[in-house]
Amino acid sequence: MENSYLVGVDIGGTKCAITVGELSRTTVGELSRTTVGEPRRTIEIKDKQAFPTTDVNQTIQNIKDTIRLVLGRNDIPEEAIEAIGISCGGPLDSRAGVIMSPPNLPGWDNIPIVDILSEEFHAKAAVHNDANACALAEWQFGAGQGTRNMVFMTFGTGLGAGLIIDGKLYAGTNDNAGELGHIRLENFGPVGYGKAGSFEGFCSGSGIEQLARDLAKEELQMGRAVTWCPGGDLSGITAKKVAEALREGDSLAKKVYEISARHLGVGLSIVIDILNPEMIVIGSIYARNEDVFKPLMEEVIRQEALPLASKVCRIVPAALGETMTPCQ
Repeated sequence: MENSYLVGVDIGGTKCAITVGELSRTTVGELSRTTVGEPRRTIEIKDKQAFPTTDVNQTIQNIKDTIRLVLGRNDIPEEAIEAIGISCGGPLDSRAGVIMSPPNLPGWDNIPIVDILSEEFHAKAAVHNDANACALAEWQFGAGQGTRNMVFMTFGTGLGAGLIIDGKLYAGTNDNAGELGHIRLENFGPVGYGKAGSFEGFCSGSGIEQLARDLAKEELQMGRAVTWCPGGDLSGITAKKVAEALREGDSLAKKVYEISARHLGVGLSIVIDILNPEMIVIGSIYARNEDVFKPLMEEVIRQEALPLASKVCRIVPAALGETMTPCQ
């Protein structure tokens, strides 16, 4: 079968990105089938183009223009587009294909983005939030290939999840399934998803920054220097700076990540007990620091999760990495 092309549209609060990938279909005998009975597929990213997000009408026009720009410079005809996938922060209605007033996209009020792009390019289209989009990507082309029950967790600036259940993406009654970051793990702790002590509070970039700031403040008040907080300036603390200090052997940075790792184990134990997945794929901060998180995370899971469920669940870093921009 001849190859076809997929177009990815990532709509963000400050920038948008267009990605075009060439989709290859294997014959049944060449590679193992996925568990949903389809020949396994591979994709090669051909080109990307980003541009600033402005007002809604101009941004939609820029999306159309940039798709044509990327197609044109790669000599890809519009009729070769098999499908258009749209990633956008919620709230949205994936069934109706409508973006519904995301807080980071003022003016995007009930925008039928799927109809707009499918009619423009005469191709089927779909929209999902970024966690669901990344879950589908990892399931089809990344670490989760061949699974029937998989959870993808972002573990980036925030913590969200996409759920693949019985070989299908599960978005819930109104696209709110998988909001694991809102689960409260402790009565007190860093704030994430509007809730102190939440899963997102302990296991996200913003949460790690809060943990680091609190522990650094304690050290400074005791008259002890913090290497990653020069001059006692707490405002410059980032999860990346703390990770760099960790790699250099800083004991306080290690303590920050140990707290996050243990709470990751608690949160994953809940996910394992409720959903009984065969795989949990975790992106961003976990993927870059798996060696730090994994031992403590697994120790907690052994203590907290049902043995029969945890035994069949593999926890792995995302395989697609920087290829899939919305996951980061």
